[in-house]
Amino acid sequence: MSDWIEVGTIEDIPVLGARVVETAKGNIGVFRTVDDEIFALRDECPHQKGPLSQGIVHGKRVTCPLHNWNIELDGGAVVAPDEGCTASYPVKIEGSKIFLSLVANG
Repeated sequence: MSDWIEVGTIEDIPVLGARVVETAKGNIGVFRTVDDEIFALRDECPHQKGPLSQGIVHGKRVTCPLHNWNIELDGGAVVAPDEGCTASYPVKIEGSKIFLSLVANG
């Protein structure tokens, strides 16, 4: 069985937005930057489990909608002075299709 699943196309995600993929391992947010880069994070802020997919995407970060914590999209690390990390997941693009690995980085 492959660890990669197709989750849609780049066009399915609004610029500076996100979509949620429901998996057996929990929800994963798939994010699109202004440069059409695609990232995937556990859809849960490490602070108080806010849904990151409902946050604001800016640059290569997302701001949690609950308490404004900033999370790096390219690895899940919280931006200082806050501390913590959420799981990140590999993505690959083939044409305009997005594929997500269900095996977290690290």
